[in-house]
Amino acid sequence: MKIVVAMDSLKGSVSSEDANRAIAKGLRLAGGMDIHQVPIADGGEGTVAALVSAHKGTLVHVNVTGPLGKPVKATYGLIKKGTTAVIEIAEACGLPLLKKEELNSMSTTSYGVGELILDAAGKGCTDIIIGLGGSSTTDAGIGMLQALGFQFLTDTGSSAGYGGRSLKHISVIDSSNVHPSLEKVCFHVACDVTNPLHGPNGAAFVFGKQKGAGPQEMASLDEGLKHFSSLASKQLGIDLQSIPGSGAAGGLGAAFTAFLHSPLLPGVDYILTELGLREMLHDADVVITGEGKLDGQSSMGKAPSGVAKLAKQFGSTVIALAGDVSDADKSLHEIGIDAYFSIVPGPVTLEKAMELDSATHNLTRTGEQVGRMLLLSMKTKDYTRSNQHSGGHH
Repeated sequence: MKIVVAMDSLKGSVSSEDANRAIAKGLRLAGGMDIHQVPIADGGEGTVAALVSAHKGTLVHVNVTGPLGKPVKATYGLIKKGTTAVIEIAEACGLPLLKKEELNSMSTTSYGVGELILDAAGKGCTDIIIGLGGSSTTDAGIGMLQALGFQFLTDTGSSAGYGGRSLKHISVIDSSNVHPSLEKVCFHVACDVTNPLHGPNGAAFVFGKQKGAGPQEMASLDEGLKHFSSLASKQLGIDLQSIPGSGAAGGLGAAFTAFLHSPLLPGVDYILTELGLREMLHDADVVITGEGKLDGQSSMGKAPSGVAKLAKQFGSTVIALAGDVSDADKSLHEIGIDAYFSIVPGPVTLEKAMELDSATHNLTRTGEQVGRMLLLSMKTKDYTRSNQHSGGHH
């Protein structure tokens, strides 16, 4: 029996690679299986680790400008003999870089993302894979673009500044000093949301609250995004608002499409293709996937849903595991997950459940039980088959 283990990370607890390893260990305790592991991601957290692992690439550590202007240490990946970089924007401007009281999407900047891009381009990368997700910014990506040499000027010719609050003061977009190394770079932007740049479903109103914005700030940011969209339309001839996903990562989706000429790719499908998952699944009997929490959202562009849809093309059985399945619903079965289980054995605090040792132990224990169940079903099939061949007489 060939089993492919393709777990996403359990956010804030266990990495994709460690989750796969723990489940594989449990399956081996059950015995009698051919086990293959593929760390996966959907373009968000864990994308660099998954792709570097799959391609046996290397990690690069570099100091860049953090969301509040202070230096932060960021990591990105190099794969395909150093020709391709993999960058998660959250490494430079992500929510985890800030304490709760520091969240301020009026001020936070995506400048460090541009610095990561320049570092990769300087190392000779001709392709850059970008994972959008987890940003603390609502600056329409102007911070990233400023690092790359774009200038955003007021009507007096001075710099409009940084952060979301500067958007409404921009009068001129000047691209005359853009870094020449960008000409040789092709961007592949993995994006799992379709929100427009502004309006009720836009970057400010949908994601502003989690980035520390109150109702007035959200309204102000939305105004700025609308102004910026209008300016881009007049000066560049691009309708940012009509691009699905332009509101992703505080408007970085818009910046990549309009200024760096990169289409936004469905995050999970693109990353799973890059990971070579299709080749691994074509003869798999069972696929085990999952993430920290399985719910109605899991069926909408998250990694396990992408794995399930792909596995179903090859007729594999799909089992999903998660820490929390309390809000899971039948939509998971509709996308191809045959059965799902929680790895948590009984009443426990969230903190305890998310402890690395605890979560890893629970994954291994559940992996063994799933393995035993699969072996039992194989024996039942074999018994039924032999019984049919012998006409039911023993």
